[in-house]
Amino acid sequence: MQANQVNIAKLTIVPTPIGNLKDITFRAIEALKSCDRVIAEDTRNTGKLLLHFGIHKPMFSFFAGNEQKVLEKVLSFIGNGENLVLVSDSGTPGISDPGFILVRECIKNQIPVQCLPGPTAFVPALILSGFPLHSFVFEGFLPQKKGRLNKLMSLKNETRTMVFYESPYRIKKMLAEIKEIFGVTRLVSVSREISKIYEETIRGTADELLNHFEKIEPRGEFVVVISGNPNPIFQHSIIPY
Repeated sequence: MQANQVNIAKLTIVPTPIGNLKDITFRAIEALKSCDRVIAEDTRNTGKLLLHFGIHKPMFSFFAGNEQKVLEKVLSFIGNGENLVLVSDSGTPGISDPGFILVRECIKNQIPVQCLPGPTAFVPALILSGFPLHSFVFEGFLPQKKGRLNKLMSLKNETRTMVFYESPYRIKKMLAEIKEIFGVTRLVSVSREISKIYEETIRGTADELLNHFEKIEPRGEFVVVISGNPNPIFQHSIIPY
């Protein structure tokens, strides 16, 4: 007979499906069912997920504009012995989603933090690209305006595979920037709507992909994978002794 586990107050990071609800894990459902409260990026989206699985829990929101207030709530609730679960709208919290600051604050206050494995969009997109996987760089979303081109320029000579997130509203702009900065021969893979009905991955040069989306309106969330530079030209000079 197994001994009963001690219910220790903690924060649990729970990944949620990025599309197909069947991608949720048994442990994620168990954590949501057993927690005292759910911290959600958007309580409306999380509410639909909980309803689908017949789970009813108090929720409060956590986004960029209310981080400090949420930190105080978390410390207060856990200090009173409650178990809290953090979820984002989809995928793993902290990966281009709220979560980092909350985890850091819990660690600083010696609050136990557990992170469950689960869905995240860039991993399947990276594998589907066909590019080398032994080493890669995850950059998340590029800046929308200031610093965008500088960021891409800094990666021009990167030899590792590079992974980005992008919205359907800026995907054509990004492909045009890749063509300009990385060159017309650099290979790119674009995946969209991963795990959903209209999932697809398109591969080719930035120019070929740009032509594709000029004809077909971009829809859904995108993961852009750029092949590494096979022949990097280092911009600094070596001064001999």
